[in-house]
Amino acid sequence: MITFRLAAALVLGFGLSACASVDTATRNAPLDSAITQSVPVSLDIQDVRVTVPKSLKASEANRYYPGGDIVWREDPPGDRHAQVKAIFETALQTGVSQMPKGAVPAILDVRVTRFHALSEKARYTIGGVHAVQFEYVLRNPATGEAYGAPKLVKADFKAFGGQAAINAERQGITQKVRISEQLSNVIRSELQPSQDYHAEALGLMGALNQI
Repeated sequence: MITFRLAAALVLGFGLSACASVDTATRNAPLDSAITQSVPVSLDIQDVRVTVPKSLKASEANRYYPGGDIVWREDPPGDRHAQVKAIFETALQTGVSQMPKGAVPAILDVRVTRFHALSEKARYTIGGVHAVQFEYVLRNPATGEAYGAPKLVKADFKAFGGQAAINAERQGITQKVRISEQLSNVIRSELQPSQDYHAEALGLMGALNQI
């Protein structure tokens, strides 16, 4: 959910984007003193940009907990970073396309920090957690300037395992389908003033996925 500080930055940044001569420090000064209440903001997301840093380590180990930052097996062996990028782009585009068009134009700039689906061994036995995490920032389309500080989102949720995973796959509900739906729902909750996303409490398994 967009906070009042980010809302103020969006309104202020949009209103001043055409004033190139305004000094940055002067432009930002009123935020701390003038804004005293929540300002609802409706967004017009004009583009979604996703980065999956090469510094994220992809693991192909078939263990219950294979480690690494990227664990992904439902696409053929290949460039896991590119595969994760494609999943994020499609899911986030779907999510923002289902939002009502708002008044403030923005670019959604996303950096993936973790994409930990299940190894084959975990998928067909104990299950686990889909640890899907990213940072995002909203930018002015005209200037590229960020409307606020980046925000980390942990979109983690429980993954199917064993017979539940097999039953889901028979219905076409793959890991990709569930992760994509989760990302679409989470980004809509994040960007709409009337909603608020709260991460699931996933206990010990969730804690292990932060290691």
